[in-house]
Amino acid sequence: VLRNLLQPFSLYVNRGKWFSCINKSASPAGYPFALVYRWFLFYQPATVLHLFHTLSGLALAVFNFGPQVYHSAVCVLVQFLMLRLMGRTVTTVLSSFVFQMVYLLAGYYYTATEEYDIKWTMPHCVLTLKLIGLSLDYYDGGKEAVSLCVCQKSAALTSVPSLLEVFGFSYFYGGFLVGPQFTLQSYKKLVARELTDTPGKPPNSALPAMRRFALGFLFLVIYAMFSPYFPDSYFLTDEFEAQPFWYRCVFMLLWAKFNLYKYVTCWLIAEGVCILSGLGYNGAVEGKHRWDACANMKVWLFETTPRFQGTIDSFNINTNEWAARNVFKRCRFLGNKAMSHILTLLFLTVWHGLHSGYVICFSMEFLIIMVEKQFVALVNDSPTLTKLANSSLYPLLYVVQQFIHWLFMAYSLVPFCLLTYDKWLRVHMSVYFLGHVFFLVAFLSVPYLRKALVPKKERGQAKQD
Repeated sequence: VLRNLLQPFSLYVNRGKWFSCINKSASPAGYPFALVYRWFLFYQPATVLHLFHTLSGLALAVFNFGPQVYHSAVCVLVQFLMLRLMGRTVTTVLSSFVFQMVYLLAGYYYTATEEYDIKWTMPHCVLTLKLIGLSLDYYDGGKEAVSLCVCQKSAALTSVPSLLEVFGFSYFYGGFLVGPQFTLQSYKKLVARELTDTPGKPPNSALPAMRRFALGFLFLVIYAMFSPYFPDSYFLTDEFEAQPFWYRCVFMLLWAKFNLYKYVTCWLIAEGVCILSGLGYNGAVEGKHRWDACANMKVWLFETTPRFQGTIDSFNINTNEWAARNVFKRCRFLGNKAMSHILTLLFLTVWHGLHSGYVICFSMEFLIIMVEKQFVALVNDSPTLTKLANSSLYPLLYVVQQFIHWLFMAYSLVPFCLLTYDKWLRVHMSVYFLGHVFFLVAFLSVPYLRKALVPKKERGQAKQD
């Protein structure tokens, strides 16, 4: 029905890109499922709700991937058996991690092409994090509370879940295909009718859900209208390489900006489904109810931040929080935040796939964030730079910083999207490896800039810190 409604508009845009964005999320189908739950099933027993969530999620999976749905079913069943038969042990955690990651990587290997494909491995990577996180949450349930951080305490499971709980949690229609990530504890609160602003009744979440849907649809329209003018394939043409250097850089910047909107679209629409069902309820602050428990995007921050860290904080939030809770914070025994950061990015690299482009993208992220932190500290420690940042020249500085931010975001995104080295290498060569050169030079120049711009007293204090 949605395809038929959009058919007239699709004549004027890139039809393939428009429908691939819709199909990638299949999130609009989650809204009628959420309405059925609210109108007819809200007061039903937990068993009925688990069955409904399982069957509705399976229906989405079959609609998108046909008989390949068995891949997810096998992994969910094996995960449940591990929890039941192996107990709350380190062996369970390690076995879960190895099995789920090997299964996912085998799927990547046997289905890999040189293009960005929509296939069963796309939702399966989301499911992999869910199931690995489930084993970790179950393991945390047997540890002393003082050894857990706040987010780990809230997710810890004190008892082994039932088979129906695991299937309902895994196939929940609001997060099965593209996320967001959420814990089994949150899912159990949904089934227990605790995630609502009106205790014992369906949540008043229709309006917040429609706002996110409308915002997601707006980004979908923008993506569908402008992305055809910035196709990936143009990077690999002789015409692109013949353009002036400044043109290649600006094209890459605009390409990245519009290309990311397909992810923004999917996550906003999926978030609306979660809000409508109640899973997005996040309590009340000063009497105001919040619906951001499943927020995967901070749109205003994403559009206005001039910093790379700001983009990371506003983009794919739930996956970043999952990685922070289940990888970064569990590496604290190393006693080195940089090493924890590297291991977290290494995990995310492998989790995304086997292409070399992911390695380049996440290694660039580490380099960029490291340099940005050093320059932020430099500005804070230097009276001259602090005064300049607070002067009337800041609007001009903001524009320059924003241009640098999006240019090198694009530079890092090229290998992520083009995947294979023969493609991304050609693009990076066409801009003379500008991103690598810029940040390596910046990294090497920081000590000299500190000597020139930071008084000795502040330099000594910084070393002590």
